Amino acid sequence: MISTNDFKTGLTIQLDGDVYTIVEFQHVKPGKGAAFVRTKLKNIKTGGIVERKMNAGEKVPKAHVERREMQYLYKDGEHYVVMDNESYEQTSLTAEQIGDGVKWLKENMNMGVLFFGSSVIGVDIPNTVQLLVAATEPGIKGDTATGGSKPATLETGAVVQVPFFVNEGDLLIIDTRTGNYVQRA
Repeated sequence: MISTNDFKTGLTIQLDGDVYTIVEFQHVKPGKGAAFVRTKLKNIKTGGIVERKMNAGEKVPKAHVERREMQYLYKDGEHYVVMDNESYEQTSLTAEQIGDGVKWLKENMNMGVLFFGSSVIGVDIPNTVQLLVAATEPGIKGDTATGGSKPATLETGAVVQVPFFVNEGDLLIIDTRTGNYVQRA
């Protein structure tokens, strides 16, 4: 158990059967009445943000979330098989557990897998990935003055907007948080 007086940004706690990360907190001492803590909590499973007011000194259970470095091996039907980099134990994950990161998965890619007890509650995909352009329309010579963009299909099947000068076979760096093109590798 941890007191609300000991809250820190990034701390994981358990509330109503779910695991939350503290995004923001503020101790408030009104002129009249008891002090309280105003918190902004992020649900680790769903990613939703909840605002909650708690009494100062109130005890809440601390969630012991373990982050393990794992490597994505291959897709087996509906499941994505990952391997623990230390114990070499293999685990199957669903697309729901991985979330939006599914479209950036490339074989032999390292990622962080979050465990609460023995169950997987989330996956941390790297912020940027290097992916090959599988298909895109050829750029038209001299059509770069407007700074426009065109769609490109990557080796993982994801479609991103890229500048006109990008061609098939180019290796690109993509920001996985926004899905935007960063630069050619």
